Amino acid sequence: MPEVPEPEDPMVIDASGLVLGRAASLIAKRLLQGQKVIVINAEKSVVTGSRSEVLAHYTAARARGSVRSGPHYPRYPDRIFRRTVRGMLPHRKSHGRTAFERLEVHMGVPDELRSASPVSLDRARPRPSLEAALTLEDIARLLGARLL
Repeated sequence: MPEVPEPEDPMVIDASGLVLGRAASLIAKRLLQGQKVIVINAEKSVVTGSRSEVLAHYTAARARGSVRSGPHYPRYPDRIFRRTVRGMLPHRKSHGRTAFERLEVHMGVPDELRSASPVSLDRARPRPSLEAALTLEDIARLLGARLL
């Protein structure tokens, strides 16, 4: 009987200060390659653009559809992060669905991951000249999330 290969250690990524879309695309690629990814500090990732445009985008998304039939857009930072990564995966196909299941997103740092050394995604860092950006925590509060 063939041996089952050991799964790779999960990649732990600290999302503090990372641009949401750039980080999500890099994470989606890793997930499709079969790697498990754990994201910490999701609420500290940033969305670039003017405050009014970013808020208009997220409030329009939440207003779309109906409560019963959807589409259902999240309000909390970890769920917004997951939804953004899902948009970059072929989530309606089986390999995209299994890739999405390999993603874990946390607000803050859970106790079991305090000793883990997070990987840095330098390609997802904002440009130094960036002035207009909102954190996911700010967006979530403005959408009505009840954060501590």
